[in-house]
Amino acid sequence: MTPRAPTVRTYSGAASAAGPLLFVRSTLRAQLGEWVQIEIEGQAERRGQVIDVGTDITVIQVFEDTLGLRPAKARITLTGETATTTVGKDLLGRALSGTGAPLDQLPIAIGEARRPIWGEPINPVRRRNPSDFIETGVSAIDGMNTLVRGQKLPVFSAPGLPGIELAADIVENARPARGEPFAVVFAAIGITERETQTFVSRFRESEVMQRTVLYLNQASDPTIERLLTPRVALTTAEHLAFVHGFHVLVVTADITHYAEALREIAAAREEIPGRRGYPGYMYTDLASLFERAGVLENGEGSVTQLPVVTLPDGDITHPIPDLTGYITEGQIVLNRELHQRGIYPPVDVLPSLSRLMNAGIGKTRTVPEHREWANQLYAVYARGREAKLMAAIVGTEGLASEDQHALEFTDLFEQRLIHQGRRRRSLEDTIEIGWSLLQTLPRDELTRMSETTWQAHAARDQDEEKPK
Repeated sequence: MTPRAPTVRTYSGAASAAGPLLFVRSTLRAQLGEWVQIEIEGQAERRGQVIDVGTDITVIQVFEDTLGLRPAKARITLTGETATTTVGKDLLGRALSGTGAPLDQLPIAIGEARRPIWGEPINPVRRRNPSDFIETGVSAIDGMNTLVRGQKLPVFSAPGLPGIELAADIVENARPARGEPFAVVFAAIGITERETQTFVSRFRESEVMQRTVLYLNQASDPTIERLLTPRVALTTAEHLAFVHGFHVLVVTADITHYAEALREIAAAREEIPGRRGYPGYMYTDLASLFERAGVLENGEGSVTQLPVVTLPDGDITHPIPDLTGYITEGQIVLNRELHQRGIYPPVDVLPSLSRLMNAGIGKTRTVPEHREWANQLYAVYARGREAKLMAAIVGTEGLASEDQHALEFTDLFEQRLIHQGRRRRSLEDTIEIGWSLLQTLPRDELTRMSETTWQAHAARDQDEEKPK
């Protein structure tokens, strides 16, 4: 059956305008998300999108600057087309704008098809439980807060912390455990021109660009494009995953810029604000992004999300990280003190959490002792952090011997396991570093480590030391 051509309707004059919004009366069969063309004699054509459809008033978000736009003189054309994007494997290696326009001096991508950017929720019956390890090359994540295929694991950063830099490192270093088809979709939201050029040049200089699609929305772009960019990126990711069988990692930076755009548009629409001025539907809106991650039953591909969230004023209870934490399956938290001491990446493993870690580690996925290994490192490191606070009061000499050992362990843990600079580190290296740290402690202080696991590791060490 031949698809029906879209119905184009043109209207003369709008009722009013408010900031980036245009209010039009008596529109016929307007669709939510429909593309709009706005023309005024003597001015460049503007683009827009229908963001609210009412009985009497249709609200249009104007993409370009509305300075000088006279609502009564506007010629408004509803194109009948909703927001779509080009998808296909030939997008790999491309750098595109937040709406899919080329930024790499190459022709516009033809692709394999055009798909609506709003996506469709995965039927819960068709979802498969995430269970496969993804190696990010970051010890604090791979060893202590493992990322699992199909998971949503945000990075909680703060102003001045290298959240976006860590995301870029993961784009370059991430890979699946068994060499399956793997791709990365990187969506940058509200970044500067300098950051745009940095990302493009950095990825082009590495081998990662051939398996990566970059969507780069700049701070100077229209506000509405910040709401479109992650959806365009996720639509591409879903096509690569569920049509071509790729395991796709979607890295989004920064969700805070997205939420600010959501608040700006809600304020222009004079909606009743919720917490701290953000719209009451922000939870639902964020969920419409994050819940597009997953693995299909009997399917070959998957979509995994690693969004970066900059905490406003460093407040982890702010509505943006608070709601993100409800929807996602854990968080990677960056620490300012570690950053000031030159530790990179400055991941604070104690408040960090991967709720799906147990599903992605173990004998057939990482190493058999992974859970016990991580538990023991957590326990000693947590004791050492408490001992550091106590030492500030009573002095190191006033601590019990176990606390003194834990205090020494804490510095070694941060300098040797967490700190790795910009170098990629394999899971095998991460596990071995952790074991070397545990072996600096008396055996009777390792209460989370079973004797069977300890002896098995000792036997492996002896086998490796034997001459071949």
